[in-house]
Amino acid sequence: MLDPHELYQVADDLPDLGRPVLIQALTGFVDAGAATRLAREHLLSTLESRPVATFDVDRLLDYRSRRPVMIFVEDHWEAYDEPQLALHLVRDDVGTPFLLLAGPEPDLQWERFTAAMLELIERLGVRLTIGLNAIPMAVPHTRPTGLTAHATRRELISGYEPWLQRVQVPGSAGHLLEYRLGQHGRDAMGFAVHVPHYLAQAEYPAAAELLLTSVSRATGLLLPTERLRAAAEAVREDVDKQIAETEEARAVVRALEQQYDAFIRGRQSTTLLAGESGPLPTADELGAELERFLAEHTKPSDQ
Repeated sequence: MLDPHELYQVADDLPDLGRPVLIQALTGFVDAGAATRLAREHLLSTLESRPVATFDVDRLLDYRSRRPVMIFVEDHWEAYDEPQLALHLVRDDVGTPFLLLAGPEPDLQWERFTAAMLELIERLGVRLTIGLNAIPMAVPHTRPTGLTAHATRRELISGYEPWLQRVQVPGSAGHLLEYRLGQHGRDAMGFAVHVPHYLAQAEYPAAAELLLTSVSRATGLLLPTERLRAAAEAVREDVDKQIAETEEARAVVRALEQQYDAFIRGRQSTTLLAGESGPLPTADELGAELERFLAEHTKPSDQ
C-alpha cells in the first residue's frame, strides 16, 4: 500500500517558517467566476514565492476527465501544459511567510492525499489552514458580494452569519481536508464567496478580491488586492453597460435586487436560492434569464 509521504517531495533547503498559515486554493471543483483561480494566480504573480513541496500528479489526476492542453503548430507538438500540484512558500507585502497549496484538485486517492497534507501540516508547523471556494448564487451583482464562512471551531469565524442551513452537497478534496483537520483537533476554516450565477462562467475578480481580503482579516497577512480591485471595477462597468442596453435586462436585475433586499431584511426564506410567493419569479429563474441575455449580447471580442 502506498504511504502518504510517497505522494510528495519536500525541498531540501526548507527554512524555518515559524507557525505559518496555509491557504488551500485547489481548482477543479466549483469555482464560480474563476475566483479561486484568480486569487491564486494573483498571489503567485505579485508576491515572492517558490515551491517547497511537489505532488506526484500522475497518481492523483485522471487525465481523461481533465485533459491538459497541448499546442500543435503546423507539423509538430510545440507545448504541453503540464499539470502541477505544489505547496508554495510565499511572503506577503511585509515579508511574513505563508504557504499556498495551488493546482488541480486530485481526482484520485483523496484519503492518501489528505493524509499527506496532514503530514506536511504537522511537519511545517502550520497553525491554521484556510480553503478558498466560489459558488454560484442567485444574487445581483449590484449588491455587496456575500460570503459563507465555515470552520472546525466556531470561534474562528465569529462575526460571520450563516447564509445556509443544513444542505447536502458533493464533496471535494479541499473540504475533506478541512473535515479531517477538525477530526485531528487542528484549526481549519474556509471561505466560499457568492458569485452572481449569471456571471459564474466569466471571470469575476470582485469575488477573488473578497476572498483575499477575508484571508487577511482572519490571519493578519498583508495580501495585495489593488490589481483585482481595478479589474473588478472594469468588469462591473462592462456588465452594467450590457444590462443598460435593454429594459428587460434592467427589470430582471431590479427583481433580483428586491429578492436580495427582502432576504437581508430577514424574511422567512432560508436561503437566497429559495423561491418566494408573490408576483416575482424565483431568483433562480431571474438569474437564468439574465444569464441568457448576457450570453447572447456578449461579443467574442469582449470575452
